[in-house]
Amino acid sequence: MATGASNLNLVTSRYAGALIDMADEAKAVEKVRRDLTALTGMIDGSPALQELIDNPLYNRTQHRKAILALAEKAGFDPLTTRFLGVVATNRRLGDLREVIAAVHKELRVRSGEIDARVRTAVAMTAAQKDKLQKLLSEQMGATVVLETEVDKDLIGGMVVMIGSQMVDDSVRRKVEMLGRRMRQGSNENEVQLKEVG
Repeated sequence: MATGASNLNLVTSRYAGALIDMADEAKAVEKVRRDLTALTGMIDGSPALQELIDNPLYNRTQHRKAILALAEKAGFDPLTTRFLGVVATNRRLGDLREVIAAVHKELRVRSGEIDARVRTAVAMTAAQKDKLQKLLSEQMGATVVLETEVDKDLIGGMVVMIGSQMVDDSVRRKVEMLGRRMRQGSNENEVQLKEVG
């Protein structure tokens, strides 16, 4: 049985794939990418727009009219505008952020880029991010795009996720491994003492 999250991923992937295919055919991929990046900035910067997108009490006509007016005012490519109209008509405006993220992710995949998620105990500097990005790109043989986040539970070090692969070089993991080794060593010592006694 599919979960709600996996259903959402399937829906957003379908929307993303359809938009990219149409944009590719119309030679408008970069325009659409720029439009969606601009739209993300608008959403993040406007509580009123967030309310409009997230509020299911607006009907599809209200959603469609509002998002098309926004797209026209922003000067979006006609393909982007039509796509947003379809999203609103299909009552998927609440999933718009996820759809945009899926478009960006699919564009990176199609261009040979790889996503990597990096968790660190403290925020990385721009120089550290750049160095890590270059190192991972060399190791993977493709351009790696980093998404970073701070996780105070790590104590120090970092955890890198590339696809389903995880490299855990955190202090927390090292402490846990040391603890396991000490417990195993303690158990082995007890067994040896019993054998001697």
